[in-house]
Amino acid sequence: MNITASHRPLAGRHALVSGASRGIGAAVVRELNALGAKVTLLGRDPAALAHVAAGLDDAVVVTADVGDAESVEAAVAAARAAAGPIAILVNNAGIGPSAPFLKTGADVWSGVMRTNLEGTVNLCRAALPDMLAVGWGRIVNIASTAGLRGYPYVTAYCSSKHAVVGLTRALAMEFVRKQITVNAICPGYVNTDLLERTLDNIVQKTGSNREQAASQLRATNPQDRFVEPEEVAAMVRFLCLPGSESVTGQALALAGGEIQ
Repeated sequence: MNITASHRPLAGRHALVSGASRGIGAAVVRELNALGAKVTLLGRDPAALAHVAAGLDDAVVVTADVGDAESVEAAVAAARAAAGPIAILVNNAGIGPSAPFLKTGADVWSGVMRTNLEGTVNLCRAALPDMLAVGWGRIVNIASTAGLRGYPYVTAYCSSKHAVVGLTRALAMEFVRKQITVNAICPGYVNTDLLERTLDNIVQKTGSNREQAASQLRATNPQDRFVEPEEVAAMVRFLCLPGSESVTGQALALAGGEIQ
């Protein structure tokens, strides 16, 4: 057995990860890079991206507003020029404001759809030609349990993530004979900056203390815990490694049994 190949099974593959400056995205780029992939970190904060990239090998940093197709095309072109055709795409960039439906204005609604859904579409559209040319590809969309069930006060977020799951299933079937798999990972509450902002919002609007708010959210998970970013990264790893070829069009819940 080739020891190098067994330890670095993604050597020669170029992986682009959006929302890569922190949380899930940062954990994913570290995981894929450890497996040998050349990685491109995409986000809006060049300093934060550079901080994560500093600890990686063969890392490229590009900035883009994922909701803007021209911005995405330019960023993907720069990534391609630096590291070759994109074989792995992880769509992680997303936002999740919380408010009652009747207080969720059109600007908030369109902003969530622009980032969470259109951002995923824009990156898929930019990266898929590379995968078709290479004859191999992996797309992993980071959705949410909110893409599999409803939650109150996050109607825009739920709607966008349901749409991402639908997009995942449709793309998987369209490219099913091209050695390209498309899957969604649907975590519950993950221990990230987004969770911290959610807790801040609960404390501000309900008057509960932070531990009460955290306990309320942990209770949605039968394991009574938050998911860690590294757990999501481990699922991405599985979907990109040999042995996952038959897994496509799936929305994989990562939520301690909340979704069955």
